[in-house]
Amino acid sequence: MPEINKKDPLHGVTLKMMITQLEEKYGWEELGRLIKIKCFTHDPSLASSLKFLRRTPWARKKIETLYLETAKTNDIWSEAQRRRKE
Repeated sequence: MPEINKKDPLHGVTLKMMITQLEEKYGWEELGRLIKIKCFTHDPSLASSLKFLRRTPWARKKIETLYLETAKTNDIWSEAQRRRKE
């Protein structure tokens, strides 16, 4: 039986927060290299990325995975928590 008290590491982290932090860390060009989707490679913007990723579950999953991997190796957890409090 799964642990009931186990917390979701993405709880409270919005898609906008994830994209913003990943773009600040990697830039659009590197994001497009890491995750090959047009919203990062062709005229990228936060608005177009959010629109596409909200409608495309497989692409959103890739963003979530990259965000979690980046968070493990970098200190973006504290940044995400700070932004949630604002």
